[in-house]
Amino acid sequence: MSDDARPPKADAPKPKDAPLSFWQNLFAHDLVASFVVFLIAIPLSLGIALASGAPILAGLIAGVVGGIVVGALGGSPLQVSGPAAGLTVIVAETISRFGWATTATIVVCAGLIQIAFGFLKIARAALAISPAVVHGMLAGIGVVITLAQLHVVLGGKPESNAFANIKALPAQVMDLHAPSAILGVATIAFLFAWTKAPAVLRKIPGSLIAVVVGTIASQFMHFPTNLRVDLPDNLRAGHIGPQLPALSDWNNILIAAATIAIVASVESLLSAVAVDKISGGTRANLDRELIGQGAGNTLSGLLGGLPVTGVIVRSSTNVNAGAKTRASAILHGVWILVFVLVAATLLEMIPLSVLAGLLVFVGVNLVSPAHIREMLHNREWPIYFTTLLAVVFLNLLEGVAIGIGLAVIFLLRRLAKIHIDIEEQGDRWHARIEGSLTFLSVPALTARLAEIPPGVAVDIDLMVDFMDHAAFEALHSWRAVQEKSGGKVDLDELHEAWYESAEGGDPKRDRSRSQLVSRRPEAVVPASAEI
Repeated sequence: MSDDARPPKADAPKPKDAPLSFWQNLFAHDLVASFVVFLIAIPLSLGIALASGAPILAGLIAGVVGGIVVGALGGSPLQVSGPAAGLTVIVAETISRFGWATTATIVVCAGLIQIAFGFLKIARAALAISPAVVHGMLAGIGVVITLAQLHVVLGGKPESNAFANIKALPAQVMDLHAPSAILGVATIAFLFAWTKAPAVLRKIPGSLIAVVVGTIASQFMHFPTNLRVDLPDNLRAGHIGPQLPALSDWNNILIAAATIAIVASVESLLSAVAVDKISGGTRANLDRELIGQGAGNTLSGLLGGLPVTGVIVRSSTNVNAGAKTRASAILHGVWILVFVLVAATLLEMIPLSVLAGLLVFVGVNLVSPAHIREMLHNREWPIYFTTLLAVVFLNLLEGVAIGIGLAVIFLLRRLAKIHIDIEEQGDRWHARIEGSLTFLSVPALTARLAEIPPGVAVDIDLMVDFMDHAAFEALHSWRAVQEKSGGKVDLDELHEAWYESAEGGDPKRDRSRSQLVSRRPEAVVPASAEI
């Protein structure tokens, strides 16, 4: 056979690109991403410490520990952890009640609780909390942060609670510090405008630009020292670590620690799930993530830092900046540490009103007007708004408890709700039952079945996704009475055979709709019509 007559050879498959090594990823992707996240983390760590009423240094310690420790041990490689806005309200309440030194002890206890959560493998269970409760909680926190930080924007100090902040706001407006207000309002306006900037510009963190420009501008406005960031002259001497409380306080200490652990865990897990969706890479090990978060909080508390949690703003920035491994999160913590040790004096030039403006922006985003509009069309909107208002006007723990309680009521209401159609068809009656049959729906079930006269033939279409024993007993008892009175009950289950299983038959039987329809005399179809 000539060469021309031979069939052409199939192209050899192209070899797949070999995965990049750790060092290749580090220099090609993670190094740049870590620096971008570091630029966002510095102002946020300072601002969250300010909003919490904690020492400024505590926010920086949490940033370092969240990056290095949680970055190394956590189960979500691309997630970035640090102090988070979602914990500011509960931390502020804890500091107000116990003082900072005891709060640091509470953070240690919260970390140990999270480690226990991880070993008990309950991470997935934590995600079962109603989204309306979680979003309502975060929106409530956003309102509280915004109301408090508006006072700082205007050059004042926040009051102890949201209601007091609302009440005192008019007087604060009349007594504002003009340079603080100018820089604070300008920061807020810039940050909102920056979200509309072209994507290529938004690669530069807006928070960094706002802080740098605001700090430079303040040098020409004769800003007083007491309205700037204040760090101790000697970082080691000014450090405040944990302090053991009195034995009589331990019950309240453990309640506060459990609250921080639960809120931090839920926020971290939701962030980890979101990072999975954004990155499209390896799914997070959520139980390991809880252990990593717990280790981070334990160490942060021991060092006198704020509690840490996974932060979606930093994490999404990390992914979008091209991070490929956990080295990016770890390095961002290293950069914070180096910056604090080398250039701490630069931080003392930052005006508090600029940080407060940044926090107002964060608070408004936590409320998310777009999410409110979405919730108005959701049947769980009462849970969302009740949780939001309770967090704002009561406190975080009571607000979340009320939201969960209301969510449980809604769940029970849905479980009790079934759809039953009953109609007479010639000499037979037809009942169609849809929904979940539980003990909660027994009253409605028995009331509707009582409409069927005794002694008549009944066809029941059972289309339920669940049936508990109480519902089975109610239906089975009615059937027995109906047949004892001379009637005949034909029952067909169109999904899983819950009734037959409870009665002792084959639980895997699954009848089709054609079997159901063909048994009725008025619905018989000639065989020729089926060909």
